[in-house]
Amino acid sequence: MAIASPSTPTFSASFCCKRTVSTHLTRFPSTFSPTRTRHLPPRRFAISSRLNSSKSCGSVYPDNGGSEDFEHYELQHGFTGPVERRRRGSPVYVTLPAELVEEDGKVRRIKVLTASLRALVTAGVEGVVMEIWWGIVEREKPRVYNWGGYLDLVALARRCGLKVRAVLAFHQRGTGPGDPLCSVSCAVGILARSACLESAMCHTFWGTVLAAFFVPFPFDMPRVSLPQWVLEEIDKDPDIAYTDRFGRRNMEYISLGCDMFPVLKGRSPLQAYSDFMMNFRDTFRSLLGVVITGVQVGMGPAGELRYPSCPSQKLAWAWRTRELGEFQCYDKYMIASLNACAHDVGMREWGYGGPIGTVNPMHGPENTEFFKSNGGSWNTPFGKFFLQWYSGMLLLHGERICREAKTIFQGTEVDTSAKVAGIHWHYGMQSHPSELTAGYYNTSRRDGYLPIARMLGRYGFGLCCSGFGMRDVEEKKTNPVSSPEGFLKQLLLAARVCHIPIEGENSTTFLEDESFEQVLKMSKFYTYGLESPTFSFNFMRMDRYLFEQHKWVRFTRFVKQLSGANIFRARLDFGGDVQPTSMSDVVKVRAAYTYC
Repeated sequence: MAIASPSTPTFSASFCCKRTVSTHLTRFPSTFSPTRTRHLPPRRFAISSRLNSSKSCGSVYPDNGGSEDFEHYELQHGFTGPVERRRRGSPVYVTLPAELVEEDGKVRRIKVLTASLRALVTAGVEGVVMEIWWGIVEREKPRVYNWGGYLDLVALARRCGLKVRAVLAFHQRGTGPGDPLCSVSCAVGILARSACLESAMCHTFWGTVLAAFFVPFPFDMPRVSLPQWVLEEIDKDPDIAYTDRFGRRNMEYISLGCDMFPVLKGRSPLQAYSDFMMNFRDTFRSLLGVVITGVQVGMGPAGELRYPSCPSQKLAWAWRTRELGEFQCYDKYMIASLNACAHDVGMREWGYGGPIGTVNPMHGPENTEFFKSNGGSWNTPFGKFFLQWYSGMLLLHGERICREAKTIFQGTEVDTSAKVAGIHWHYGMQSHPSELTAGYYNTSRRDGYLPIARMLGRYGFGLCCSGFGMRDVEEKKTNPVSSPEGFLKQLLLAARVCHIPIEGENSTTFLEDESFEQVLKMSKFYTYGLESPTFSFNFMRMDRYLFEQHKWVRFTRFVKQLSGANIFRARLDFGGDVQPTSMSDVVKVRAAYTYC
């Protein structure tokens, strides 16, 4: 058992990340990757010291890697500066149903989908988010790719005048908070209502269309596993999967401990991800930067840069159950890395496993030996060593993928991004336990998101995060230590400091005015004072409820408020470019497409 020793020397995290890490207080960095530089106006941040929501915590310092010219880093909820400049609006994208492309590569319900996309165009939506599943494209054999269904989806979006953001999903589908049961069944209904505003004659016509196509997608969403040949390798070597201290294996994503080992039929996982990205680039080359304007690279379960500290089907509701999660460091590859790091700092006894005393089934985390605020071992020499190693391995995994992606997509004019999980349900505790088990070394005494933002900034990546529609006032009714707003503000400030774009998301499908207003509030928090705002929003996700009359009205109003324009932007490729100028023109185009 690993036991903390009070007499052990201090150390830095450089031994695990193989990079120079400074523990000194430093000043905001002045330069970042030239690939994507977003200059902030000359100004000073004035930040309140309670961002981490722990009453006893003071200033938060970046005890992690980065520039040596940081002298002071105090996080705050608000900041002062010049009056906000007039800015352009932020584009809205809508995530498509996850089950649109079947395992055989075919697109489901193409006519209903077409009607749905046209409805999004009338609402002023900029584009759609399309998840591309590793378990579908490279399903049967390594290096044998089937992009057929996704090529069809991109072609359809292009005809409808929509941009596409591609999410390269290297995880299992059907278990994550971003993988709900989805449907696009009500799209034609809203089209009918819109058409009827133009002419009473259209009512009969669209009623006929409604009767013909108001058939929902099957409401059960099949799970898509990792590719079959990957599962075969996991059967041979179960340690390829993440493992907790009870020996439970998690099959959502390959353990980052074996990133560089040839465990997948002679290739490493990193090589498999790179080959997939290169084949995607070559297949869609003519569309990159034209229709496909963004690529989000998956880096963990649910596509997020994190450990599967608890199964994603539980994580979807973890903010209600206050799930602590388990450290995922017990496969042989992770243990070997931990053991080597412990040897490097001269503390061999620290290399045999993760911390003990992390769970108390009868009480909350304040009653656990590791996570409790006063005297918890998270703040002991062993706790600091382990958490630096654990978070450092996650950061190194993200950096490896970013480096590969930057090389692969360089010159294609697509924006690249990565996603961070919105884990907020213990944000008010000093130790932030559920963040620690997920791999984010973020506590009342340490900023865990700044190093991630710095890493993404070095490679020109944007940052995607969910939770934009959640409010503290609602969450604290059931969980006093939860703070989705506090977490999100800390992340957004880190993004501003590192000059990286933000892609906001909602955690679950919401269609209430209060949630939409919260998104607007948080978007303004990020874009305040920026001359060239780099915020966009991914609405999660298109389903049957989106097109219900009252919810559709709320959604379209929200799109106009966030985008700051009422411009109808679609250019439909129907026998040549067509630019509709009135609703009657749109109705004619819809009718033509419906019966083609």
